[in-house]
Amino acid sequence: MPKTLAARDAVLADPGGSLLALDFDGTLAHIVDDPTRAFANEQSVAALARIGGRIGHIAIITGRPVHQALSLGGFSGLAGLEGLVIFGQYGRERWDAATGHTVAPPRDPEIDAVEALLPQWLLAHDAEAVRIEDKGLAIALHTRGLGEGVFDRLAPELSALAAQHGLDVEPGRQVVELRSAVIDKGDVLLSYVAEIGARHVIFAGDDLGDVPAFEAVGRLKAEGVTGLLICSASAEQDALVALSDLVLDGPDAVANWLEELADDL
Repeated sequence: MPKTLAARDAVLADPGGSLLALDFDGTLAHIVDDPTRAFANEQSVAALARIGGRIGHIAIITGRPVHQALSLGGFSGLAGLEGLVIFGQYGRERWDAATGHTVAPPRDPEIDAVEALLPQWLLAHDAEAVRIEDKGLAIALHTRGLGEGVFDRLAPELSALAAQHGLDVEPGRQVVELRSAVIDKGDVLLSYVAEIGARHVIFAGDDLGDVPAFEAVGRLKAEGVTGLLICSASAEQDALVALSDLVLDGPDAVANWLEELADDL
């Protein structure tokens, strides 16, 4: 039996012991030039609400701050998602629908230091058009729409800048994020699986930041947990394709898959 069918059958046979975890941008929402307009696919949200009434746990693990994921996803107060957990900023923030509260650490002062010098730094690197996004616990620099080569030219220089301030670099699809070296999506996924005792885990993602989560599911599989890895594919990034059990053609295909899972459940 193909791995995708075996994993799906395991979830259908034991929904209470299952975790469905997903990235947000590029998986639930299309990547767009203006990240403040990256709304979740309504079909996906509706499917998640149906799945939430039947499966043990649903989590969203995203590089976005929790408040952005809530605003763009419309998850808060949605029937069926009363048990939803959102891990924001690669797991440094946690929001539980059951309480409506977000738990987050204090901001690293080095983030403030980098934010203060970035405008002049970008000017000196002939990149003043790069969009700076203050994410609270991180700084993201967006190069989408600025032409070929801008991202590739700046990425190594930003890595050096981050290292000078003891920060980590998280590259993405035409975005570079500078953040504290604390946690990644793999760490938070392993921790949450241990917390809830999940026996079957599905994770869907699209970008380099999801690689640690894919690797974490690989570790869980080796320990006897049923795992299913789904890539929301794009022409911009193929790092997850070889690691995946199932490759879907972007967020719209993910929405169709979620709807099919909801029907089966």
